[in-house]
Formats: sequence, C-alpha cells, structure tokens
Amino acid sequence: MGLFIAQILTGLANAGALFMVASGLSLIFGVTRVVNFAHGSFYMLGAYVGYSLMQVLPGMVGFWGAILLAGLIVGLIGVIVEICVLRPVYSAPELFQLVATFGVILVIQDLALMIWGPQDLLGPRAPGLKGVIRIMGEPVPQYDIALIIITPFVAIALWYLITKTRVGTLVRAATQDREMVGALGVNQAWLFTGVFFLGCALAGLGGALQLPKGGADLLMDFSIIGAVFVVVVIGGMGSLPGAYLAAVIISVLNVFGVTYAPQSTLVLMFVVMVIVLMFRPFGLLGKEEIAGEHGQTGEPERPIKPAGNRMRLLVMAGLFILALLPFYGGNFAVVLVTDIMIFCLFAASLHFMLGQGGLVSFGHAAFFGGGAYAAALFVTYADTPMELALVLAPICAGLAAVVIGWVCLRSTGVYFAMLTLAFGQLLWSLAFQWGDVTGGDDGLVNIWPSDWASDNDVYYYLAFVFCIGGILLLRQAAHAPFGYAMRAARDSARQAEAMGINTKRIQWVAFTFAGIMAGLAGGLFVFSKGSIFPNELETARSFDALIVVFLGGVKTLSGGWVGGAFFEGVKDYLTRFEYWRLALGLLIIFVVILGPEGIVGSLRKAGERIGLLKTPEDAK
Repeated sequence: MGLFIAQILTGLANAGALFMVASGLSLIFGVTRVVNFAHGSFYMLGAYVGYSLMQVLPGMVGFWGAILLAGLIVGLIGVIVEICVLRPVYSAPELFQLVATFGVILVIQDLALMIWGPQDLLGPRAPGLKGVIRIMGEPVPQYDIALIIITPFVAIALWYLITKTRVGTLVRAATQDREMVGALGVNQAWLFTGVFFLGCALAGLGGALQLPKGGADLLMDFSIIGAVFVVVVIGGMGSLPGAYLAAVIISVLNVFGVTYAPQSTLVLMFVVMVIVLMFRPFGLLGKEEIAGEHGQTGEPERPIKPAGNRMRLLVMAGLFILALLPFYGGNFAVVLVTDIMIFCLFAASLHFMLGQGGLVSFGHAAFFGGGAYAAALFVTYADTPMELALVLAPICAGLAAVVIGWVCLRSTGVYFAMLTLAFGQLLWSLAFQWGDVTGGDDGLVNIWPSDWASDNDVYYYLAFVFCIGGILLLRQAAHAPFGYAMRAARDSARQAEAMGINTKRIQWVAFTFAGIMAGLAGGLFVFSKGSIFPNELETARSFDALIVVFLGGVKTLSGGWVGGAFFEGVKDYLTRFEYWRLALGLLIIFVVILGPEGIVGSLRKAGERIGLLKTPEDAK
C-alpha cells in the first residue's frame, strides 16, 4: 500500500509541470486556433532561463523568484514570436501555422546551443525541500509534495482568470466566436498576444519548476511536446479542466507503467489517446466546433488542369536529362539523386492526401518505414527476392493504412492528425522494442538488391522508373473523378454528401492509396541503403515530408516532389554548418510569411509576370 501511494504521489507531482505546459498550449489553441508545435521550446527556455537566474539569485527567495521570473521572461519571448511569426498567418490553414512553429523550434534550438552550450545542466535542488517524507515506509521527495500543492493553486488561478474576470470573458468569447468578438470592437490582435504571453509563460514556468527533478538539456522540447499534445487532445483542445484531468491520468499511468510494464512506457499514453478518441472524437471535455481548419491564405486555389504543351516539353526535357545522369554524373551524384527520387515519391504521397484531401497526417512515416521493414523482414526471414519484396512492401503498407485510416477518420482536424501520430509512435515502438525480430535499435542490415540490380547505375534506373511512375500515377489520380471527389470532400463535406459522395469512403481510399505509395518508396529505400532502422518510423521523418510539401506548394500538384527535391538537395549543404537548424528555421519562417504559395506557386506567378505562362484571366 505504501508503494502504491508513493507512486500515486509521484504521478501527481509529474502531472504538475505537464499540466502547466498543456494548459498554456490549450489556451493558445482555444483562442488563436494555432497548433503551436514550438510550445515545447518555450518549456525548454523556461528551464534554461530558470537555471541561469538561480545561479544569480541566492536562497529560497531567489529560487522561487527565479522560477517566476523565468515564466515572465519566456512569456515576453513568446510575445516576440507571436508578433513576428504567427500574427501574419492567423488566417492560414493549420499546416501553414504548424510549419511556422516548426521553424521556430529549429531557431530556438540553435539559439539555446549558442547561449548555453551542448552540455546538460543539472538543476539545483530546492532550498528547504531537499529531503524526503516517508509514507508507510516509502520515501517521497519533499519537492514532489510541493509540486502537488502548487499545481492546484495554478489551476484555480487560471480558472478564476478565465471565469471571473473581464479578460477571461473575452478569452471565452474568442474561443467560441472570434469574428463576433472583433465585431464588438475588441482588439483581437492584442487579445491574441496577451493569450500567447500567458500560454508561453505557463510553459516557461513548467520548465523552471522541473529543474530540481531533471535539469535542462537541448532535447527537452521534443521530449515533452508529444506528451503535452497527448494531454491536450485527450482532455479536449481548448479545455483547461480537460488538460488537468488528462495530465493526471497520463502521469499516474506512466508511473505505474514504469514499475509494472516497462516495455509499455514508450507508447502507453498514445494507446490511451487512441482509446479515448475512438469513443470521444473530440476529447474528454472538448467541443466539436473547435476542431478543423480555420480560414485560407493567399489567393483562392485555382482549378487544376492538365499541363500545357510547353510545360510537358519542359518536364520531358528534365526527365531526359535525369535519365542520362549515370553517363555524365559520378557515383556520388547517382546515389544522391536516387535518394532524392525516393524521398520525392514519399513526399508526393503525403501531398496527394494533404493537398487534394485536406488530411494533415503527423504519422505518414509509419507507411514509409512500414514498407521498408516489410521488405526487410521478408528478405531476412523468408529469403524473399528483391523483386517480390518490392511488391509486398506497398501491399503491407496499404493494409496497415486500411486499418489505421479506419480508426483515424473517425476524427477530424487536429484530432485526426494526432491519431496518425499515435499510430506512427506505436509502429516505431514495435520496431524499436521487438529486438528479436526487428533488430531493435540495431535495425536490419544486409538487405541488398538482386545481383542484376546491385550496380548503382542499374538501381538508379529501377528507382527512376518506380518513383517517376508513382508520381505520375498520383498526378493522374488527382485529375480523375476520384481526385475531384477528394477535393469536394475537402472543401465542403456537407455539400459533397448532398451530391451523393460518400466523403468518409473517399478519404479512406485516399489515405490507403497514399500509404501504398509511401510503402513503395520505403521498399525502394531499404534496398538502396541495404538496411533499415527505427528512426525511419519516427515523427521527425513525417515532419520532413510535411515541410517539403509546404516548401513545394500545398495548392499545387507538383509541390510534393519539387519540395522534396529542393529539401534533400540543400540539406546536404546545410548540415555541414554547425548552426544549420537556425538557417533552415529562418528559411521556413521566411517562406511561410512571404511566399506561402511555395516554390511551385512562386515560380508560376513569376512565369505569368514575364509572359511564359498564361494567367487565369488570359485563359478565360
């Protein structure tokens, strides 16, 4: 019983920092509708700023004062980010906001590296709370008891602010109807800035409070953000009571999982999220109207049409030059372009689902890595030839997409995206922990092509045929009646249903088709590299694809592969610099604000200006 109580108390203490970060994220989303993926970065900044202040401010008063000051300083940093980066994209679809906040993550990571260095910083122990209290013989740190007491006070203060003050009334009104609040004369810009300050201050406060329990390091942002989003989604986006309830549930379950089922700790919270969203698609205390995209950015999307003769000639010329690469390029160029083509197919599969179907997936790497693992497992344990393995890879990925899509499409908007993230994490955990079969962290190696395709030039042509053919097939599907049905379901599900289109079935088929194409890319990847490791299933791989889709142009048919080619091409050069994340992050933010049409959209506009391409008015 003593152990049971001690674990409950440890879970409640861990829930403190998690709730503060999650409540800030929930507030920001509830009012601004921005899904702030940089929220973990403000948590990390809170820890670093708190550590620096604690070195200057002595004693107990200095310790707690440093925590409060850290929250305020991080809140002010959040104001700068909100004004400079997020304010220009408030009316944009969720993907634009997500990419902008991802750029902020990269910038803050390298700035933290410049200021505090790469070493982990051990947080100081809280003065007067360095001992333990024994409960039925089991030790419980005094600082954990302090966190358990502090968290309800913070929750009550937030409740009072939101329910009993004029500011809270405006926040609740903006959560329900931002346009009406603006029509009543409220300055929405400063309201959003104030809420962002409060949300980031709470994240910074959470980061500083956990210093005696964990210290500060450069991986804090990514280590906390998954748990924070799970908490917010389980509780319901925009619901503070839901965030508190979910933080307690997840933290307590994790503590018991470490004790009784350590193999489950990597995915336990994602399993809980899947179960909750299957029965409560908008979280425990969430509301349906909060989910989904809000607004558009830039000019309305143009109707897609087949490429003109001039464009077809340019594409054919480009493919001809690409086909001759082994004759004039060296071995390094052949291998590099092979990798680029495979990644372009992966990105194009996500772009098909996202651009045409409006389905934002955070777990698309599950099908890329799943296809690669399927091919590798068949080769390793069944001695399957490469030719058959390349057929089985997309089939296995497609079967996984059928099951995952059936579950995820019960939800929409952010909830759909988080479910895809959950399944991606589940598959990653399976590959990482099932070492007897998948090799675990050591991966599967010696997965080489058949003898006839072992030469780099020959495999280049094999990848060329499959990748270019897959991209053209995706493009053909976008021009087919199926593609028009996808766009109808994306733009207005109710009107599409009224016309007799089964929107859920269309989205399910699109989800599966995109998974098949990603699985094909994964199969080509594993034979190109000769190995596969769990990192190809990680969320970071999915975000790579999301970023390149945006860079290429969401509202274009070619955005996926163009963005993939650009990203993979410049990444080889960027990563040679120590602070390449800073450069990439600034580039992403620059494109989000100044060029939301992406590379393809911007080139199209430039072509129209100089007369190489017809404008929509000319076409009429």
